[in-house]
Amino acid sequence: MNNITVIGAGTMGNGIAHVFAQNGYSVILTDISAAALEKGIATISKNLSRLIDKEKIQAIDKTQTLDRITTSTSIEEGVSKADLVVEAATENYELKLSIFKELDEICPEHTILATNTSSISITKIASATKRPGKVIGMHFMNPVPLMKLVEVINGYSTSSATTNSILSLSKKIGKIPTEVNDYPGFVANRILMPMINEAIETLFHGVAGVAEIDTVMKLGMAHPMGPLQLADFIGLDVCLSILEVLYDGFKNPKYAPCPLLVNMVVAGKLGIKSGEGFYDYSTSRKAEKIASQFSR
Repeated sequence: MNNITVIGAGTMGNGIAHVFAQNGYSVILTDISAAALEKGIATISKNLSRLIDKEKIQAIDKTQTLDRITTSTSIEEGVSKADLVVEAATENYELKLSIFKELDEICPEHTILATNTSSISITKIASATKRPGKVIGMHFMNPVPLMKLVEVINGYSTSSATTNSILSLSKKIGKIPTEVNDYPGFVANRILMPMINEAIETLFHGVAGVAEIDTVMKLGMAHPMGPLQLADFIGLDVCLSILEVLYDGFKNPKYAPCPLLVNMVVAGKLGIKSGEGFYDYSTSRKAEKIASQFSR
């Protein structure tokens, strides 16, 4: 696979494009918003500069990486020669089904369709296409340029050839792929989100404060970032969405989102992205500093 298309220029999408381009692949980054594409490229450029400052790459590497990325606001134009499409749009079931239905109609027959979903069923997404054997989950971790794991999720009909191609490709871009099966939350979020939700419940019931809960988990459990700070980093709306998928999929009350989380999302307190969550990120510099604690 030589030609990669990434759909969605947000945090995950631009990170995925960055990693593929840095490892020698031609990438088309698509988004319906020209402003989002401009912001995505600016983020990639900034992250590459950080790698230069840390002496992990040279200036020429940054130039070559950016040269391998082109942008487009047209999905059809972006996927016309794609060997692999990685969808990294908003974590919304109906939106993803709509995108995959369109991709199935316009992509070449050989194109593998991957989704970066963090919890939505690969089998359900594949049902919108006539090529379910070529649909797979490719769940990158955030921040994508730094985190090594890729959850490779097989849908019910995903072919072994598709799985093997994605496992091999993931290794070529410096990631460590882990093959899992298609159940709500897969592995990462089936374990992580109940922990975050329990931390929110602990706060909700007044057992301890935000800093105290995070300190216990960082110093007592050797977590690089406390669960409430991590929730802010992920986005409280994303956490809520994943918990709702888990609750709907398993019908088990242990996955029910904490009322505090629901209220914070309704109030627009989404974490770093909104400037306030469990912590205050009133300046972009403060938010960047806090996020960098996890990035190291």
